[in-house]
Order: sequence, then structure tokens, then C-alpha cells
Amino acid sequence: MNEATVDTPAHENEAGEEKEMTFLDHLEELRWRLIWAMAGVVIATIVVWVFIDFIMDQVLLQPVKNLNANLAEGQQPIHLQNLKPFGQLFLYMQVAIAGGIILSIPNILYQIWAFIAPGLMPKERRYIKSIVFFSSFCFLAGIAFAYFIMMPSAMSFFAGFGSPDIENNIAINEYMNFVISIMLAAGVVFELPMVSWFLSQLGILTPAFMRHYRRHAIVAVFVLAAVLTPGTDPVSQILLAVPLIVLYELSIGISALAWRGKRKRAAAEE
Repeated sequence: MNEATVDTPAHENEAGEEKEMTFLDHLEELRWRLIWAMAGVVIATIVVWVFIDFIMDQVLLQPVKNLNANLAEGQQPIHLQNLKPFGQLFLYMQVAIAGGIILSIPNILYQIWAFIAPGLMPKERRYIKSIVFFSSFCFLAGIAFAYFIMMPSAMSFFAGFGSPDIENNIAINEYMNFVISIMLAAGVVFELPMVSWFLSQLGILTPAFMRHYRRHAIVAVFVLAAVLTPGTDPVSQILLAVPLIVLYELSIGISALAWRGKRKRAAAEE
């Protein structure tokens, strides 16, 4: 491979040798990555549908059950209602699809990184498996944070706010949209450390840059929290913004570690 093709996106042929990819090769690669990603979502959706009753009764509706069973002074129970014909059927389908997407996140992330890999240097490609693992871990950690921290706090705020003469009767589809949006938003937010690490490895992001724009980032955090949790209460937005600020500070340290490792490897190569 000559100098003109060192940084050219490439993939391995049957003999294990790298060759330059054409535009049509990229399209074919993208098509198959999308097919495998969608296949993973379909399979995961079927798995979720098999356990849909347990997921609905023992997972997604559990925050409301816990709240109604342990009401504090001044709080009102929350009643969920189905207001549409076949509303529960479409609700179950929505939950199954959302659950399938969440369950297949590792496969989706792998397909994304596998498609990007030909455009990376060989030394950068070796991080793909680690990136997929830690990206999946961060996403699932965000979902866990939303379920165990944000949801109970938001439910408690709902139950204790407002006039006692107004009953909290909530449409089940509105409740489920709230739950799913909060969980997915938290999962995306918790990806910040991995994004920071990857961009630092590529030399795009530096810890000095992140420290310089810290105040701007805090403002952007609250805007992002409002965008990721549309139509929800201020408590949920603040509960999402606070860990995002913490993750931003953590990302500065991760970026510094990434650059320290880059300098060590550069010194060793010299």
C-alpha cells in the first residue's frame, strides 16, 4: 500500500489483505449494517413481547404502584386510564418496540462502529470492542438511573403538587411516553464520557477546550435536558441536568487520560 492509500478507508478481503473501498462498497456495507441492526431490533422485540405482561406489570407500572402504596402526607394517588379503543393493544406494541430497541443497543452500537471502522487507522480499530462494551454499559446505566432515581422523584412531585380537589387521572399512553422518553434520554446523556474519550483519541477534543467552555456547557446542559424531556416537569429536567453536569466534569478527566495515553504511545514510538 503506497502513501496515497495509507489513510484511505479499507476493509479486508478473503485473503485477509486490506483493499480500498469504493463508494458502492460503502453503500453495500451500510445496507448490510442496517439490515443486521434492524434484524437485531426485530428479534429483541419478539423477546420483549414474550415477557410483555411481566414488563408492564412488574417494571413500567411499578413506580406508580409503589407511590400509591406509600403515599406521604399531602400526596394524592395516581390513577392510570386507557382512553382509546384498542389503546392497550397499541400501548403494548409501543412498549415492545421500545424495549426491543433498548435490548438490541449493543448490536446497534456494534453495527455503527463496524461501519465506521474502515475509515479509522488500524491502531484506532482495536478499540471498537471496548467502545461497544462501555457504550452499552453507559446507556444501560443511564436507563437504570432514570428508572430508580428520576422516576420515583418525578412521581412523588406529581402526587404532591397542585390542589387536593383535582384528581391525578393520567392517560396511560401519556404516562408511558413520559417513562420511555425519560429512560431513553438518560441513556443518551450517559454516553457523554464515551463520546469524549473517542473524540479525544482522534485528537478532536482536548481537556483544555472543555475546561475553557465549561460555563457555556452548563447552559447547554439545561437546554439539552429540556429538549430531551419534552413536556415533562421541571423536576425531571433538573434531575437529568445535574448528572449531565457531573458527566461533563468526568468527561474532562477522561479526555485528559486519553491524551496522556496518546503522549505515552507517541513517546514510545519515537
